[in-house]
Amino acid sequence: MASPEIEALTQALSKLPGLGPRSARRAVLHLLKKREGALAPLLNALMAVEENLSTCSICGNIDTTNPCGVCADPRRDGRALCVVEEVADLWALDRSRLFPGRFHVLGGRLSALEGVRPEDLAIESLVRRIADGGIDEVVLAMNATLEGQTTAHYLAERIERFPIRITQLAHGLPVGGELDYLDEGTLAQALRARRPVS
Repeated sequence: MASPEIEALTQALSKLPGLGPRSARRAVLHLLKKREGALAPLLNALMAVEENLSTCSICGNIDTTNPCGVCADPRRDGRALCVVEEVADLWALDRSRLFPGRFHVLGGRLSALEGVRPEDLAIESLVRRIADGGIDEVVLAMNATLEGQTTAHYLAERIERFPIRITQLAHGLPVGGELDYLDEGTLAQALRARRPVS
């Protein structure tokens, strides 16, 4: 039987996505066996992130700087803005390295069943960013779910009064799929085939 501290570590790891109790036990055993090479660096990295973690005041990304690395990057094209549901979606699209612009994280999607209303999302800050000018295109990169498409439609109606091009990812994405779980090739094709929102 493991000590209460080791059990607590196992329980904490088992709550992470993709790790159940058995996988968490294996991870803990690995960390304990490789204390210097695995446990100590992991603890240092976790402490550094915990001390510096912040939400970007511009786009809503999670980073250790504010503004985040994406917003602070001068090589980014400020005329193109990609709107995503969650930070994981931003990271997935950014990994593809095909979108040269900036991002805006809504913090979820509209859902009547879950009680998520427009005021629960970062929609007003998106409208303010567009109203400030300098943006030529807004890419609505919502997940290919009913709620995602409802959110995209709502956003398109909110921002259609601005002199911008509104596009969305191609519908080649699998229905019910989530951006964070798609491979870079699928994301690349979806970005290349984006089209205007009618």
